[in-house]
Amino acid sequence: MKKRTAIALVTAGAVVVVGAVVAFAGPVFYRDVIVGAPDPTPTVTAGTSAGATVDPADVQGDWKVTDDSYAGYRVDEVLNGTDVTVDGRTDEVTGTVTVDDATVTAASFTVQVDAIATDQGSRDSYFRNTAMQTFRYPTATFTLTQPMAAASTPQVGVKQTVTATGELELHGQTQTVSVPMQLVFDGESAQVAGSIPITFADYGVEAPNLGFVKVEDHGFVEFSLVLTKE
Repeated sequence: MKKRTAIALVTAGAVVVVGAVVAFAGPVFYRDVIVGAPDPTPTVTAGTSAGATVDPADVQGDWKVTDDSYAGYRVDEVLNGTDVTVDGRTDEVTGTVTVDDATVTAASFTVQVDAIATDQGSRDSYFRNTAMQTFRYPTATFTLTQPMAAASTPQVGVKQTVTATGELELHGQTQTVSVPMQLVFDGESAQVAGSIPITFADYGVEAPNLGFVKVEDHGFVEFSLVLTKE
């Protein structure tokens, strides 16, 4: 009971603080100065020129997510009629990928949702405790359900676009998703980046509406994963 009371007080305090800032400085100031520009959407780093054709033997086997990876979310808020884009991220991402004859046959990734953060502690508190209930659902997972292969023969340093079909488990709910992703192999490691469009209601999440600020009913799960062979 004490924990719930503390969460309620923190949330109420955050509403008062944000409301005061908006009333004093205006929503545009809040968007451009207080929140600032969001991080760029995740992309892979491709080479400046085409390299050698990738030998299937070089990518065969099991791969794991490295510490250079991150994942998170991107949503749009409407603050007194002004659009504000917000993104939160965490590097607490784990996962494995299995490649057989240049085809990804299995993949699974886990994100610590309770570690996702923005530059605003009050927003993070609301996101974790009220919206996502991370004390019940601390992680999100994506599991590949269909084999995935590149449309053309991969080349070292050349970006390709592939689509992964799998199940996204978020907030205790699971939905089948198709995920367009960028992929590049530099000869030693691979980088995968993309975003998954989601509608919050599909995962039992109610988009926050505090009157002066309203979060849109949809958003994106974003990721940038760096993989090395185990």
